[in-house]
Amino acid sequence: MKKLALALLYTAATVLAIPAHADVEAAQALRDGDMKKLNFHAEAKPAGTNAFESFDGDPLTLEDWQGKWVLVNFWATWCAPCREEMPALAQLQTDMGGEDFEVVTVAAGRNPKPAMTSFFDEIAVDNLPLHRDPKSALAREMGVLGLPITVILNPEGEEVARLQGDADWASDEARAVIGALIGAGG
Repeated sequence: MKKLALALLYTAATVLAIPAHADVEAAQALRDGDMKKLNFHAEAKPAGTNAFESFDGDPLTLEDWQGKWVLVNFWATWCAPCREEMPALAQLQTDMGGEDFEVVTVAAGRNPKPAMTSFFDEIAVDNLPLHRDPKSALAREMGVLGLPITVILNPEGEEVARLQGDADWASDEARAVIGALIGAGG
């Protein structure tokens, strides 16, 4: 009887784990356009645990977003590709942000607050956070070499995919990939 109970428990755990894995597989299959640069990991990886801060200096960690899919974009005020990409990230947040998904932006390195607000004002972005990683502690821990870097975290807070360089996150292809991950279709 004990073996039967263990077998049922194992089967139930396996079945419950399949939807999240199926979401990642579905998302991988939809990569097209700029999303071809999005590399899914064979297995989810631990995300960084170092603290970063809100624009006002409040401490944050990526754990604060557990329970939803999160697209974390590392950027800087001096980064030209970041300037090109940020409006598309803002549009993705407008189109898909909510209970199940959020775009989180983190300025890595020395980015003065006035330069950060000017950057967002100049490109007309007003719906994304101005989080800061002034000493690049989180960026270094997560292996961010060059900017922009975008990572996708699953609801458990693990990194499942990474894209180096800029991408059109407002494209139909990007929305299809994110929709597959969060279970909203494409």
